[in-house]
Amino acid sequence: MDLFEGLGSEFAPPAPAPARPRRTRKKPEPPVAPPAVVAPVEELPDPHAPPAVPLADTLTLANFVHPQATREVVLGSARVAYEFKRGKRKTIGFLVGAEGLSVRAPRWVALRDVDAAIREKSDWILRKLTETQQRHARVEATRIEWKDGAGFPFLGEQIVMRLDPKHGFAGVGGTLDPVEGDGPRVLRLAVSQNAEPSQIRDAAQAWLMRQARKLFIERLDHFAPLLGVRWEKLSLSNAATRWGSASADGSIRLNWRLIHFRLEVIDYVVAHELAHLRVMDHSHRFWETVESVLPDYGVLRQQLKDEAVPRWN
Repeated sequence: MDLFEGLGSEFAPPAPAPARPRRTRKKPEPPVAPPAVVAPVEELPDPHAPPAVPLADTLTLANFVHPQATREVVLGSARVAYEFKRGKRKTIGFLVGAEGLSVRAPRWVALRDVDAAIREKSDWILRKLTETQQRHARVEATRIEWKDGAGFPFLGEQIVMRLDPKHGFAGVGGTLDPVEGDGPRVLRLAVSQNAEPSQIRDAAQAWLMRQARKLFIERLDHFAPLLGVRWEKLSLSNAATRWGSASADGSIRLNWRLIHFRLEVIDYVVAHELAHLRVMDHSHRFWETVESVLPDYGVLRQQLKDEAVPRWN
């Protein structure tokens, strides 16, 4: 390989160094613009569409309807159909019972004033109607099926009926088996297996009334000396809304259905009626008399109100 080439110069110039490859810069790509946000086109209302329904009107209204209702009003989210009567009175009166709301008003009061008074008392009316409805539901849940194997409470404990026609039970119509294990006690009734529900009910009621009379006499004899009173006569009642009453002559009436409750609750009613033989009203002195033998009468009184009595029919 020749180290030199050409003439006219002492040395040939060195061969030029090979050129470095030219580094080309990559141009940055232009940023991508975000997609344009398109505003929704507001649709014009259809002139033929039905009018919009307010949200409140789409909610289901609770119904409280008195069977003898003659007027109705919407209170909040409830429709209240109530019994309305006029009479000789000075003010508008409200009564919430098992059937619903009853309103009484003087003859001279305008209907608009009656409506205004109802709306003014709407919170109280709705609360009482709801409480009454819930209580009715609890009572319905305790309705007794009059058949073999059905049960009901006796002195606060559940017992089960068994139809046992082979025995007369010494003329008392039934007997309660001794406690065995953790299950409910068994009430054996001298009723045939194919008896009608009404026959089973009557046999159970007769047995319960005998137990009630015996127990009530024991509790009257227990509390009368403690209260310094003397009772003369006991009658069993079947009232729908009253547990007992007392007369100045010493007569006591007690609802036989009290036998469904615990003994402590029965004692409250017994002491309550005996206390009336000393104080014939519900004054402060009367409640002090009850408290002297039952310091916790307030709790027992509330339990009597809260607990549902079995439905017999």
